[in-house]
Amino acid sequence: MTAAPAFDLADAEWLAHRYVEGDDAVRFIHLPRAEHDKQAFLIDSLLGPRPTSPDLAAQGLLAQPRGQLHFLFHSAFCGSTLLARALSVPGVAMGLSEPAILNDVVGFRRRGAPPAAVARTADLALRMLGRPFEPGEAVIVKPSNILNPLAELLLALQDQGQALFLYAPLETFLISVARKGLHCRAWVRELLEGYVHDHFIDLGFAPEDYFRLTDLQVAAVGWLAQHQHFTVLSGKLGSRLASLDADLLTAKPAAAIAAVAAHYGLAIDAAAVAAGPAFSRNSKSGAAYSPEARNADYQAARAAHGEEIGMVVTWAGAVAANVGLSLAGPNPLPVQA
Repeated sequence: MTAAPAFDLADAEWLAHRYVEGDDAVRFIHLPRAEHDKQAFLIDSLLGPRPTSPDLAAQGLLAQPRGQLHFLFHSAFCGSTLLARALSVPGVAMGLSEPAILNDVVGFRRRGAPPAAVARTADLALRMLGRPFEPGEAVIVKPSNILNPLAELLLALQDQGQALFLYAPLETFLISVARKGLHCRAWVRELLEGYVHDHFIDLGFAPEDYFRLTDLQVAAVGWLAQHQHFTVLSGKLGSRLASLDADLLTAKPAAAIAAVAAHYGLAIDAAAVAAGPAFSRNSKSGAAYSPEARNADYQAARAAHGEEIGMVVTWAGAVAANVGLSLAGPNPLPVQA
């Protein structure tokens, strides 16, 4: 562990990392800007030991002003880490990928905290995460998708913030789940369990129905729940919330980045970003990667699991039709050809 400068709340290199529930305080870690690019997610298991600040009482921190903060919500397995990294342009914006302090807000809520206390803790987290690295910069927060049930709260607190819902089309999403193997099939069940706990699903299922579903059906239910939620939320928020099909991000990266930047109000050279390292390496491992390699991986998974995936896509379409839900994203960003 290298030595860190003295703690300075005005220095965004001191990342608001954890909400210390028992003390109603925030713990900061020192994470220079260059280190963010090496991390898929801002969580303890990946960050490892870091210089840490003394815990600061929440009450004093809540007096801090709000920064220019926007949201990148996502359905998982859709290039959200790539997009957050691509939008990190010094002097323009900084992307924060799944900061752990927001996961702490979810845990606080699920342990039975009253709504007002949850809102206060979410407000605290957003104020601390919104501190810019450079004057005038925006912060793009990409929460874990366990935060999706709290999207409306986050946008009410950050009432000047814009939001994007990035999603992979259902078949592409299911291919990702299938190709990632058993651990991913277990993860989609864990995600669905959380969504059931959060009363996030309104698709006509009784609680006992979930036990009868296959892994890929469970994955599809989680996907549908997110689409239903953001479709309803888009109706409330209008142009503040847009969506983007992740296949467009990989097929037309420069045009997609331009559309995203316009939505967030960022002055970004989209062509330069699309030609940069974010689109030429795996966003999780950092290894060299290309659209051709991605397509080959997906074709192999489709060949191995195509029959099951096709059946689940048909089934999910019927579930969506039963509740009047479109499988397209709400308020899609205009991505030019």
